[in-house]
Amino acid sequence: MSHLSDTLRVTDLSDKMVKICCIGAGYVGGPTMAVIALKCPDIEVVVVDISKPRIEAWNSDTLPIYEPGLDDVVKQCRGKNLFFSTDVEKHVAEADIIFVSVNTPTKTRGLGAGKAADLTYWESAARMIADVSKSDKIVVEKSTVPVKTAEAIEKILTHNSKGINYQILSNPEFLAEGTAIEDLFKPDRVLIGGRETPEGRKAVQALKDVYAHWVPEDRILTTNLWSAELSKLAANAFLAQRISSVNAISALCEATGANVSEVAHAVGKDTRIGPKFLNASVGFGGSCFQKDILNLVYICECNGLPEVANYWKQVIKINDYQKSRFVNRVVSSMFNTVAGKKIAVLGFAFKKDTGDTRETPAIDVCKGLLGDKAQINIYDPQVTEDQIQRDLAMNKFDWDHPMHLQPTSPTAVKQVSCVWDAYEATKGAHGLCILTEWDEFKTLDYQKIFDNMQKPAFVFDGRNIVNPEKLREIGFIVYSIGKPLDAWLKDMPAVA
Repeated sequence: MSHLSDTLRVTDLSDKMVKICCIGAGYVGGPTMAVIALKCPDIEVVVVDISKPRIEAWNSDTLPIYEPGLDDVVKQCRGKNLFFSTDVEKHVAEADIIFVSVNTPTKTRGLGAGKAADLTYWESAARMIADVSKSDKIVVEKSTVPVKTAEAIEKILTHNSKGINYQILSNPEFLAEGTAIEDLFKPDRVLIGGRETPEGRKAVQALKDVYAHWVPEDRILTTNLWSAELSKLAANAFLAQRISSVNAISALCEATGANVSEVAHAVGKDTRIGPKFLNASVGFGGSCFQKDILNLVYICECNGLPEVANYWKQVIKINDYQKSRFVNRVVSSMFNTVAGKKIAVLGFAFKKDTGDTRETPAIDVCKGLLGDKAQINIYDPQVTEDQIQRDLAMNKFDWDHPMHLQPTSPTAVKQVSCVWDAYEATKGAHGLCILTEWDEFKTLDYQKIFDNMQKPAFVFDGRNIVNPEKLREIGFIVYSIGKPLDAWLKDMPAVA
């Protein structure tokens, strides 16, 4: 094909209004498509999902997810060039570019259980695309998926192609919840992986043209398919590794009397290391870190690399260690038993500015305390009681399967109650655990809280957001992660 007709084919897409369809209206699909619609008024964007309640929520005044700035973006575009629909097949058939952002949970049974990704939802999406398509499609994988998914999807599509051409691209997601809209407006990088063929390059260019509406050219990176898929897993593994590194040091700080904040500050001053992601805490959470590392571990094992697999496993082991260490600190400080004692938990989301509780360390901490028969009162400004009860009743990887496949009415955990403000949560409590770094927890009236608690009154700060000295002046016994220990805690064993 001559170079001239080559350019003509590429511009086919720009002649008519480009239609984008995104399968999956979750934390990734919703915000990403809303921003594409806002920044590309000439593109029609439809987000489809089989869950009727979820689509109804996207079409209502109360969106199904909380994300600062998301409401504004959706309201500006909805009904103009942004639509939410349950008519999956119609919109997939009409689209030029199809984003797939369905769940890729960790398998709970069978081969690779507990580590490998479960591609059931992905595969059914691919088969559906093959069934309903009547024109050429660019299919973009947007979920965090294991390396080589694109190849599997490509096989399904080409074996069912009926003469239609499909190009598969990998465009992994680098959003951080709580700042998703900002991250989409000003991404560090947009990564597009495609086949290194003329058709593959054209497809990459078509997607690049969409992002180029608002992302500077030098921030749009193009790679081969495998590099794009692996870059996502590697980026999350590196981030989680930093958290586990500082958390490991926090245990040593407590043992020696060092202060982890000072250590992290000194380390972060090295420009090669940098200051981000060096806050010691009760542990990392979120839907991707653990899942992606387990995935990476599985891929290493499948490729005969056990040493590499074990290296990355350690990142998760330290995270689990940090959570159980926190629970042990709570129990051992309180005369080695929390049975029947009321403990206030402030914050349940895995980090501030999101209502997301997936893999939040609060789940393991609460389960640990419940195992010792504590009475827990939880307050989180964005998480519903229903969600908290569901999380505490769920098995390890259930959260990542669609709602209708989760236990419908979880048996409420009787020792847990959810309240609507921090003062209510702490009334009559023996101890107070801060598990999410919501800004409002920094400015609470701790004198008032102290006066209404049982004595001795304990504060266990899992996010290092309160000033331990000030709290000790009030009369609290304070445990802050990685900070010099209160005299009270010095004689207590760090790990049961």
